[in-house]
Amino acid sequence: MIPWLELADPFPDVSQALTEEDGAGGLLAAGADLSPERLLLAYRHGIFPWFSEGQPILWWSTDPRMVLMTANLRISASLRKTLKKVERSRTTGGAWDIRFDSAFEAVMRACAGPRADGPGTWISEEIMAGYGALHQRGYAHSAEAWLDGRLVGGAYGVCIGHMFYGESMFAHVSDASKIALAYLAHFLNANGVAMIDCQQETRHLASLGAAPIPRERFLGHLRQAVMQPDITNWKPLPLF
Repeated sequence: MIPWLELADPFPDVSQALTEEDGAGGLLAAGADLSPERLLLAYRHGIFPWFSEGQPILWWSTDPRMVLMTANLRISASLRKTLKKVERSRTTGGAWDIRFDSAFEAVMRACAGPRADGPGTWISEEIMAGYGALHQRGYAHSAEAWLDGRLVGGAYGVCIGHMFYGESMFAHVSDASKIALAYLAHFLNANGVAMIDCQQETRHLASLGAAPIPRERFLGHLRQAVMQPDITNWKPLPLF
């Protein structure tokens, strides 16, 4: 039985999260709210919300933890060719542009939309309101790929100090989410952010270079990273 959190309750220690043998590996608690204060407390302790419409708020701390080292993003030869085209275009006023934080809500709504392989995601109006409030406080950010003035791909997440927590990506044209992620990872690496928390293991994340690590190792990195100064100048950097 997992604990139910009232608004003033602290999180349990992550060591109390259920295991795979319990049938819900990583599930830690339920309840509370998605206020900026609660979300920041969760992320600082390696905890994240994940629940479907109609469920109570569920809080997780998975073990192992899927992470992407920003210096190790896997870029295929074909993607590198595309990125060089995008970089030339954005520096010469061409069709492509890369922006950060210019359309945060639009990125979240695109991430929540129907997918080619199924319906929309777990990103509900409640989730959008919570992360929108974090964005207003400067803790949630979006990386955006624009083509001919249209938002065609992006990713969003939370950044505290030198720790970035990836939440979701979307693409409306081929490779657009990977383009946004490449610029985001490059920017984060240049600003001292070595790790992106990917939370849960998927084949797609593994194809991009992410890999699972023990939760204790993840938490050890996190404790140091969140104590670093926050990044204040969110502006895409040249890739090449």
